[in-house]
Formats: sequence, C-alpha cells, structure tokens
Amino acid sequence: MKLELAKGVRDIPPEEKILKDKIFKIIERTFQLYGFMPLETPTIERYETLAAKFGSGKESDALKETFKLKDQGGRKLGLRFELTTSLARYVANNPALKLPFKRYEFGRVFRDGPIKLGRYREFWQCDADIIGSNSMLADAECIAVADRVFKELSFNFVIKINNRKILNGILTQAGIAQRKEALIAIDKLDKIGEAGVSKELKQKGYPDKQIKEVFQLISSGISLAELKQNLTDPEGKQGLGELLELTGYLKQMKIEFQFDVTLARGQAYYTGTVMEAYLKDSPITSSIAGGGRYDKMIGGFMDNNREIPAVGISFGIEPIMDALKLANQVKEKTEAKLLIIPINTVPRSLEVAQQLRTAGINTDFALGKKGVSKNLEYANVLGIPYVVIIGEDELKKNKVLLKEMASGAEQLLTVEQIIKKLT
Repeated sequence: MKLELAKGVRDIPPEEKILKDKIFKIIERTFQLYGFMPLETPTIERYETLAAKFGSGKESDALKETFKLKDQGGRKLGLRFELTTSLARYVANNPALKLPFKRYEFGRVFRDGPIKLGRYREFWQCDADIIGSNSMLADAECIAVADRVFKELSFNFVIKINNRKILNGILTQAGIAQRKEALIAIDKLDKIGEAGVSKELKQKGYPDKQIKEVFQLISSGISLAELKQNLTDPEGKQGLGELLELTGYLKQMKIEFQFDVTLARGQAYYTGTVMEAYLKDSPITSSIAGGGRYDKMIGGFMDNNREIPAVGISFGIEPIMDALKLANQVKEKTEAKLLIIPINTVPRSLEVAQQLRTAGINTDFALGKKGVSKNLEYANVLGIPYVVIIGEDELKKNKVLLKEMASGAEQLLTVEQIIKKLT
C-alpha cells in the first residue's frame, strides 16, 4: 500500500508548527489589543447556508470550489470555504448579541481549487470582524490590525484598498446592469491582465462598447482625484466619499495604503470597502490578508431581512508561513529550553524536572538508557540550548551540572540558581 496525502494538503512538521503557533500568537494578541473577542464555529455547514444568495453567491469561484458531502440523513452539507459565512449565520441565530460585536476566529477552511505556492486545499484563516457599525472607523481598525501584524512579522508589504460601490458605479456608468459576474472577472485583472478580463467579459455576453467604457475608468494607476472628476453615478460617488473618509482615518493612524480601483475580491457579498495585503518583491503572489464590508449578508440570513453592517479582515496563514520559510525563519525543532540527563539518579532527577517545569522552564527528560554523548547529540540536533546533567557526585553537593550547548560552557549550580538564570 502506497501512503499518499490527498492533493493540496500537507503534514506540518514540528519546526513549522512551532513557527505557525508563534504567528497565531502574534495575530491573536493583535486582535485582543484592538478589543476583539474569540468565537468558534463548526467546519461543516449546511450547503444551503454556504450557497445562500446573500452569501458567496452561486457565481463565485469559492462556491464552485466547495467540498460537498451528505450526512446519513441525506442532508446536503459542505466544508466551509471561509469563516465569514459561518459568522453571519451565528449572528443571525443570536439576534440578542450586543452590537457592535467584535469577534475573532481561527479555523481550518477548504477549497477544491488550483494549487500553487501559498495556496492549498486545506488551510487556516484568522479573521477579525466588526458587526453592527457602518462607520468607516470600523474599516480603519481592520486595516490597522493587518498593518500591525505584518510589521511585527517584519514583512515588506502593501495594503491595497478600494470600495465596491465605486466599481458598481463604474459598471452602471458603462451600462452594465448585471454586475456580479463582471466584478468577479475584474477581480482577476492582476492575474490574467486586461486581455484576459476582456475575454472573460465577452464570454459572459458583455458587448465591446461596455467593456471599453469600463477599462477607461479602471485603468492602472488612476487616482482618487481623477475618479472624482469622471465618476458621475450616485452609488459610485457614495463609495468614493466613504473611501476618502477611510483614507483620512488611515493617514491619522500613520498607516500606509495603496488605492487600487480594480480590487474587487471574488466574493459577491461585498458592499463597500475591500482590502487586500500583498508581499512586495516575493514569489508569494497570493494575498496574505484580505477582507471588506458586507452590510447585506447577515440580514439576508434573518427573517426580517434588515441590514446589519459588517466589516472584517482575514489572514492567510499558509502564504504567511511560506513567506517566512523562504526567509529561513523555520529554525526551532522543539520548544524545550532544557534537557535533563540523569546518570543513575532518575528519582531525584524527576524531582528536579518538576521543579524546573513549575518555574515555567520548558524541560525535556532523557528517556531510556542512552549515554551522555548520545543525549548531548539529541539536544544538539533539536537545538535545545541547555542540558542539565545530574550524577551522584553532583547530588552529594546539592548541585547539578548546567551545560550551555552553543558555547560548551559548564557550571555547577543549584536548581534555584538555574531557575534564576533561565527565567
């Protein structure tokens, strides 16, 4: 039997998992700094929830890439392809929630889509969302969270922003009434170019005249000032006003950004601000974070269909991990800080190990009957920085031998002295 992984999934070895956990801690701490609260939702959702028209929409690539299944009762289910739809369902199921509701969530999501560096079929997302506020301050906070996380990771990055209402206005101005498919095509501009987007729009039945008018206003590098002069559609002008308010807040917070009129993001549910973060000068071409405003989704899940404003940001852990691996940041193979090697002193050595662990020092213990040299080799391979050798002679002096692996320096110390040194 040949053991193979399913296509598009990976095992995460200890040295990568340690790094991943550190990324999680940075992101979670940032979420908490900005006042977000934790939430956990299930991996499996009813398929009708994932396919709801006020959610991703049947036109979206995400829904086409959904892993579908049925339970033993014949009910159609799906593995979630993001966390936002599950959040919307949760809020709709809990109408008594105090708003604004600022939540964060870490979870696995699944997409049966193309595979490349930074893109897999099972991956993690870390989301922060603000439900119940239509203020652009909420949008600014989400972008500020991303900015802080990537600065802590020492990334060279750019945050791109746009507003769906601007794109809607451009399409309306060009005479395009059916906008969902057009927006999904425009969102691929940086991947397939103007020729590719034009071809896709033609295949969807849009005439050349409309396509030409669209590209007059989504040309690369067009500024907000130029749009202000040329955009006449009321919805587009409203989106432009929101974006100008948002950029004002970002400037106050000293957060750098780049306006990109072509940025749409693939999901059909976005209603206003959209944002994506990318690494500069990196082989990782996938976005490392993205999000936006989706004011109509949650109300669609509720019987009263009222509008509940919402905005959020989502981090892609896999492309972030791949970027750090390319930067040779995968180093630690264990989180143990110290290895105890007993020499005919197992009972007392176990007591010492517990003392060190109680003091908060991550302590490994040599198992079996390997000699000192083999255990030192083990510590060296795993990168454990300190070794404590406990022999009968050391115990007679109520001390143990502390060896620093990097320098080879050795000291005869009491357990209390080791705790003071390492904490």
